[in-house]
Amino acid sequence: MTDWNRTGPVVVEVDGTAENHRVVDYASAEALRVGAELVLVAPYSAHGSYTPMMPGYAPKSPAELADAALRSAVAHLRHRDGYATELVAVAEEGARLRVLAHAARSARMLVVGRSRSRGPQRLVHTQANLRLAARAGCPMVVVPLSWKPSLLDRKVAVGIDGTALSSEALEFAFGIAAGREGDLVVVHAGMPAERPFADDDPECSWISRADYILSETLAPWTSRFPDVKVTRFLSSRPPSAALVHESADVGLVVVGSHSGPLAIDPVARRSVAAMTCPVAIVPHHLADAEHAVDRARAAVPSH
Repeated sequence: MTDWNRTGPVVVEVDGTAENHRVVDYASAEALRVGAELVLVAPYSAHGSYTPMMPGYAPKSPAELADAALRSAVAHLRHRDGYATELVAVAEEGARLRVLAHAARSARMLVVGRSRSRGPQRLVHTQANLRLAARAGCPMVVVPLSWKPSLLDRKVAVGIDGTALSSEALEFAFGIAAGREGDLVVVHAGMPAERPFADDDPECSWISRADYILSETLAPWTSRFPDVKVTRFLSSRPPSAALVHESADVGLVVVGSHSGPLAIDPVARRSVAAMTCPVAIVPHHLADAEHAVDRARAAVPSH
């Protein structure tokens, strides 16, 4: 996929747990906000957990469990929202990564839950979600299972680095902030690797350079979304640390990430693993010029 469908449906993963209803609620709210179709997807494995050591026990098949999970989610949404949203429910056999990436191929957004697990297990789930985000091709929102609607949902934060990696993330963040009639915090963090404008006052030069990058990067979007109130936040912290700190005061953090099955960004990894608010991972699709630069770099022999 080379681009995401800005007018497509909102796709959400359904796993049959009670906590997953909060993830479904988040996706439903987004679909209602933009008037989009909501597609509920329940991946399942063909192999169940039945064991002959349990005589007299006849468990439901994985397909039946997936269907039951979808019926429960649909009933939950109809009870809460009535028929305000057009719903489609799909149970599909296969690996979670393949099924959800396929379902999101024409989506405007994919919504999944974040595991409550800690330590190494959380890293495993985080890596799986990042691989899914890279393959889905559309923005993917990872929602904590503890999420509840609040006034913070009207505040959105986005991290930018002054490169093309931020372009789709900015578009998504401005669109969400405008749709929620909320505010946008634009975070530019990390000390630059390049030399400052002037050597006599490096700190002042860094601030001036960062402010210049922000102004140049934001100009097209502030003119396109004039009603979105933008706050600029500069920090010398590492980008992931600055975004995690900012996440305590906003309802959504947006980060850019390279697209492709092998692209894993450390800032996105840290964001998904550490934040308590929902995190949107927005893939950046390389333009022809960027592909040419990558090919040129790959062709240079290493010494």
